[in-house]
Amino acid sequence: MNTSELSEFDLFLFHQGTNYRAYEMLGAHIMTQNGKQGVRFTVWAPHAKEVSVVGDFNNWDTRVNKMSKLGDGEIWNLFIPGLGAGTVYKYAILPQHEGPHIMKADPYGFYAEKKPETASIVYDLNNYKWQDKKWIKFKEDNPSYSRPMLTYEVHLGSWRRTLEGDYLSYREMADQLVDYVKSMNYTHMEFMPLCEHPFDGSWGYQATGYYAVTSRYGTPDDFCYLVDKAHQAGIGIIMDWVPGHFCKDNQGLRDFDGQNLYESDNIQRADNAGWGTINFDYGRTEVQSFLISNALFWMEQYHIDGLRIDAVANMLYLNYGRQDGDWVPNKYGGDGNLEAIDFLHKLNEAVFKFYPQALMIAEESTSWPNVSKPTYMGGMGFNYKWNMGWMNDILRYISLDPIYRKWHHDKLTFSLMYAFNENFVLPLSHDEVVHGKCSLISKMPGDYWQKFAGLRAFFGYWMAHPGKKLLFMGGEFGQFIEWNFDDSLDWHLVEQYEKHTQMLEYSRALNKFYVDHKAFWQVDFDWNGFEWIDCENADDSVVSFIRKDEDGDFIIAICNFTPEVRQGYRFGVPKAGVYREVFNSDAGEFGGSNVLNDYDIETEEMTWQNRQHSILVTVPPLATIYLEYKGEKEGESSPSSKVIKKVVAAKTKKTADKAEAKSTTTRGRKKASEVKETEEKPKTTRGRKKASEVKETEEKPKTTRGRKKASEVKETEEKPKATRTRKTATTTKTTTKTNTAKAATKSKTTRTNRAKKAAE
Repeated sequence: MNTSELSEFDLFLFHQGTNYRAYEMLGAHIMTQNGKQGVRFTVWAPHAKEVSVVGDFNNWDTRVNKMSKLGDGEIWNLFIPGLGAGTVYKYAILPQHEGPHIMKADPYGFYAEKKPETASIVYDLNNYKWQDKKWIKFKEDNPSYSRPMLTYEVHLGSWRRTLEGDYLSYREMADQLVDYVKSMNYTHMEFMPLCEHPFDGSWGYQATGYYAVTSRYGTPDDFCYLVDKAHQAGIGIIMDWVPGHFCKDNQGLRDFDGQNLYESDNIQRADNAGWGTINFDYGRTEVQSFLISNALFWMEQYHIDGLRIDAVANMLYLNYGRQDGDWVPNKYGGDGNLEAIDFLHKLNEAVFKFYPQALMIAEESTSWPNVSKPTYMGGMGFNYKWNMGWMNDILRYISLDPIYRKWHHDKLTFSLMYAFNENFVLPLSHDEVVHGKCSLISKMPGDYWQKFAGLRAFFGYWMAHPGKKLLFMGGEFGQFIEWNFDDSLDWHLVEQYEKHTQMLEYSRALNKFYVDHKAFWQVDFDWNGFEWIDCENADDSVVSFIRKDEDGDFIIAICNFTPEVRQGYRFGVPKAGVYREVFNSDAGEFGGSNVLNDYDIETEEMTWQNRQHSILVTVPPLATIYLEYKGEKEGESSPSSKVIKKVVAAKTKKTADKAEAKSTTTRGRKKASEVKETEEKPKTTRGRKKASEVKETEEKPKTTRGRKKASEVKETEEKPKATRTRKTATTTKTTTKTNTAKAATKSKTTRTNRAKKAAE
């Protein structure tokens, strides 16, 4: 790190709001002056009547080391020879109204005492030797938009603790956490705020030291080691950053020099009563220099790859979390915070000027337009935005009993109405597993088996949905209790209970599938990477869609959110040929019921869902499966031996013989004209009758997804239309399950009586 000479130009830029290396000027810097080594202290305190530096070195005496003002009249400075790294200090500020001195930690301090102590500590940030050049070069050559981004969100204080219940250090985290994240195939880690904060229960979101990495887990160099180790393993680091508000603790920024300084003079704007915090004054240029410099500081000094900016909505809206009468509109009569909007533009422009490959991710929970678009296009300037709408909808949906999901199908599909309006990250974050919201697996309805099956199905859908991904720790192995910031995750579940072990292995395998298949991430932000097959089947709670990469290769995702096995389910596909199931959340190794399509699935020339070719698939219960196109089929169409066995087992010997004779061309199906009325009727299997195969009549029935048994089709003057009814291999010879929603009552009664008579 360079140290500023406190030139007039540096001061001018600071007051203008464009000194983006303000930390080189302000704070405590080890240096040599007039041939003597010591520490230079510099602090912005324009309203102070007097400022001095106090610490152990002067017995905290406010009279000993008084500071003097620089030429701008607002910044105080003092060089104290003989001091060095490790010096504990504070600024003693005498307000204009006098009274007792205010003891403040250094806003630009690089290190701080471990809680509950609150003083700053002099630290030299120039000692660590980085070894992540390969990672930095990789980022320069590979933009994030077309790379996989699968982020593991971590609270360092509770991911894992020692046997004695103590925190792991940054270096211990580097040896344990990095290896774990790498083995689980995550591409990034997102740390909850690491700025120094006094209260564990704030999770770091109420900071006192924006430039001081928290001392809970070690020193700044220790944190450098953690980031460096992650980069060497090919893992990016994102940090939660909180420029929206700060805590009210006495040693912090509130009333820093006896008056409002970092917060607005307008108490209505400054006070954030809902959170018990104070909002920054974004219109004050020195505050702009402080915050923008801080964002760049984490990237420059700690090689952070990106920032997830917390509570952007709180910054953008004057009325956020406020009642009528508790806020004043802007000069145009609107609710937008104009100063905050300008600040965010300025922030993002500065970050991308110096770090073009940075990740600037907005946690913005409203429909504010173009949050993740560049400022020159009229956007807010971030390059990613958390998709809070998707998160809220899908968590409500999966919390429903499957019997009710068909009435809320829109919560599963609505996200695609706006999925490409922004560069979205799909977050399953810490906020969704605390304060009575239940853990992810506890949100799942049903018994023990169904909870795990539901979570696997949900994760499979989430992974295939357009957008980058983020998961909070513990979700990957199905932790049942809510997250507790003051305790370790329940790692004993993985060690002692098979279902949790299988869930962990499922997450590992799913993550790897995601990372290894470009179709899931190369085209995440426009319609070229996504295509619906069927989004309308609310009755069965089944959705199917296609994800595509730039070369046109694709993966088909099929999701069943009910515990019912869907036998012989037909889907339209984009190409004729052979498909193969390449991933199944219901596999036995993951704790599922092992309903698999472990054979080549060949297309038929049957138009379905507006596609010329279609396939028949067995869809497992509460499961997501992925299908991959393997190429054109060779020779005549032929079903797998397993399908033949099911057909033969389901039919009489005579019917089975006919099915075997024609299996090379019809996949074990009979025309209606070939089926005779006998005392024993054949059972239907995976196949259904094509409408063209039904015996010619004056009017042939229109079929939709379901097909009728041949024995149930009678020659009549008028035949009813079939609707979404399906037959399974378990259908008995005396059972008829039809579901004709549109037939007239008389026609329906006639058909039912005839079917019963035929069965008798």
